[in-house]
Amino acid sequence: MPKKIQYQELAKILPDDDILQQCMHCGLCLAVCPTYDLTKLERSSPRGRIRMVRSVARGEMELSPLFADEMNFCLDCQACETACPAGVKYGQIIEAARVVVDKANYGSKVGLPIKRFALRNIVASKNALKFVSKLLWIYQKTGLQKLIRSSGLLKLFPNNLSEIEKLSPVISDKFSDTQIKEIELPEGEVKYKTAFHFGCLMNTMFADINIDTIDVLKECGCKVITPKDQVCCGSLMGHNGDMDFALKLARKNIDAFEKQDYDFLISNSAGCGAFMKDYAHLLKDDPVYAEKAKIFSSKVKDITEFLAEQKPEFNFNLEPETAHVTYHDACHLIHAQKVSEQPRQVIKSLPGVNYTELEEASWCCGSAGIYNVVRYEDSIKMLERKMKNIKNTNADVVITGNPGCMGQIKYGTQKFNVDVEVIHPVTFIKRKLKSKI
Repeated sequence: MPKKIQYQELAKILPDDDILQQCMHCGLCLAVCPTYDLTKLERSSPRGRIRMVRSVARGEMELSPLFADEMNFCLDCQACETACPAGVKYGQIIEAARVVVDKANYGSKVGLPIKRFALRNIVASKNALKFVSKLLWIYQKTGLQKLIRSSGLLKLFPNNLSEIEKLSPVISDKFSDTQIKEIELPEGEVKYKTAFHFGCLMNTMFADINIDTIDVLKECGCKVITPKDQVCCGSLMGHNGDMDFALKLARKNIDAFEKQDYDFLISNSAGCGAFMKDYAHLLKDDPVYAEKAKIFSSKVKDITEFLAEQKPEFNFNLEPETAHVTYHDACHLIHAQKVSEQPRQVIKSLPGVNYTELEEASWCCGSAGIYNVVRYEDSIKMLERKMKNIKNTNADVVITGNPGCMGQIKYGTQKFNVDVEVIHPVTFIKRKLKSKI
């Protein structure tokens, strides 16, 4: 790739030289970076990667397999952004670098096209995803999955396929978009006008959480609008170097929700919510969508963020079961959305809750989108640390607001023998309601 193109695509997202100089001398990000903690190599730290990006942008360093590997070794958890006193937008830098890496065709000559095809043509396609999900549902429900696992056949394949297969979530019996009406109304007075993004994987693999979200919103007086022409938020594509396609999806979502009358757009997936809040930045130079994206992003709220801020009244069960609970911060909720205290406020306000704070609650569990699939060994090292901390709480329930984290931690309960239930905040809330809806 010509050096001029490298400079154009990377230099524009780097901070100015004064901030970069502060960044190089600071190092507060090192203590919170999971990959630096694993390797103790400067190049595997946020400031090390920023230095590499700057060198490529200035033509002082050529793109290389090492550069590509470091950009993809990063979890993009953005813990460094929370720690950074200068406010460096590291997530934007690493994602721009991945775009350059992908355009330069670094990495696996087979793996990259497969990943790109799967994300574009399966995950982002509502019908294709449903079709593949149905096949997986048959695989899981007919006993074929159990048979293949017990046969040891998967162990014949390389790259930990037998373990990676266990990470696959259970497919829902019914997809949420077939159960949720385009307009859902509460039994009593409409107190809030909300919209809901049911997502792609959430729709087919976590449909029960979507239904719980609708039920909880209705219980607190929300009118819920769920446009049927909405699409995948684009986060998985954007975080994996395919930003142009991610922005196509963003524009489609803006168009779908623009026609609706609502004050809050509710998300129950930390990754989706973070990316939709970022539409305003990602489309700021689009002459048609810049203002639309700004309005769209300003209305996006995580479900716990909405509940903590609005403080709706719930009719709770008067004799709740006591539960020993802890909470894991999803990276794209605490670091990208800066939503940390709100989920805790909601959980602690519920009846029958014995809450214990989780040590290193904001340390990444290793899921990070599809990181636990493409870099399984690295992700498991992070997961083991997380499971030790969860075990130390002696909690019966660990709550977290992102499907990737839920799947990773559920896998961790089996792999590291930790007896704890992993659930979403809205599911936990619904259990506490008197009516059970």
